[in-house]
This record gives sequence, structure tokens and C-alpha cells, in this order.
Amino acid sequence: MTGQVRTVDGRVAGRRGQATRQKLLDCLSEMLSSSPYRDVKVIDVARRAGTSPATFYQYFPDVEGAVLEIAEAMAKEGAGLTELVAGRSWVGKAGRQTAEDLVEGFLTFWRKNDAILRVVDLGAAEGDKRFYKIRMKILNSVNNSLADAIKDLQSRGKVDKEINAAAVAGSLVAMLASVAGHQKGFQSWGVKQSELKPSLTLLVHLGVTGKKPAK
Repeated sequence: MTGQVRTVDGRVAGRRGQATRQKLLDCLSEMLSSSPYRDVKVIDVARRAGTSPATFYQYFPDVEGAVLEIAEAMAKEGAGLTELVAGRSWVGKAGRQTAEDLVEGFLTFWRKNDAILRVVDLGAAEGDKRFYKIRMKILNSVNNSLADAIKDLQSRGKVDKEINAAAVAGSLVAMLASVAGHQKGFQSWGVKQSELKPSLTLLVHLGVTGKKPAK
């Protein structure tokens, strides 16, 4: 944990306080994986962490405040998704690899953070700007790099210049986010994970380059 961690009233938390605060966040994360967000209560989080509601309120104003802390940390991790696209080649077999790595990285990130992402999506859908900004921070980490990649291909005459790079990139990222959040649902359609990835790779590669990936 870096930097100073403060309590709600502005005091700097000591080592034990920081450990308690992190344990509360860890327990809340676990509960979000098995309980609807609206059903999670401070007393339940505190009990699971082996402490009291009063201690919880020393570090967070409410459950939502703690959830936002978890979401912000996840968004910082999500910023690393840009490395899946930035500076990568979209030509030939290297282009296929780039598309495969993007799909794999995106789906893996969503699976790992499924519980908190569901809460972020819910908050964003309800118009909460704090959750909306976190969602956009994650999507922008891929969207901006993808748009730059398409513009680069356009500058080299490999993609039609009339195509709107930002619109294509945004559409692809929105598709990836939607599919990533619906991974379990594909099983009910008889689609295996091993079948989903190649299909997404094809769509992403087609969207960026206008061509099927090289074999």
C-alpha cells in the first residue's frame, strides 16, 4: 500500500489500521461475488472481517464508499490493458497475435473482476457519474490505443481513410465489454470459451484491418 491512508475524519492510519482497512475491502470484495450489491450491509462486512461497524465507519462513509475504493483500484489495474494494443502490429501473423492477445486479456480481466464490474455497470447505468467515470477509464485504456492503431493503418494506406477510427474503435471496445460481461451466458447457447475467443479475434481483426487474420 503506497501513500498515506487516512480515516474518514482525516487522521493518518497506522500500520494496523491500514491492515484492518484492507481486510474490510477484501471481505467486501468476497461478499460482492456471492451477494447482490444492494444486500451487502456494513454490519455484515464488519462481522466477516472480525471487527465492528464502528471500525468500518472509521475508514469508509458507507458501503458505496468502500465499493468505489475497490473500483478505483481495479480501474488502475485496467489501465494496463492499453499494453495489449499500444505499439503492436496489425499486419500479417503479428496482427493475428495482437487481436488474440487483446481478446484474451480483455476476457481475463473481466472474469477476474466480474463482481466489482457488475456493480460499476449498475452504477453507471443508473447515472452515477463516479461509476461512469471508472467504467470509461477502463474502456478508454483500450479504445484510445485501438483508435491510434487504426489511424496508423490509414496513414499507411492499409485501411480506407473514410473510416472513422474513433467510431470503429469505440464499437469494438463496446462489443468486447458486452461479450466479456456475458461470458457465462454463452454457455447456455452451447458456445464454449474455446470457441468464443477465435470468433472474437476474427471480429476484432476484421474491425481494425478490414481483413481476416492471417493463418
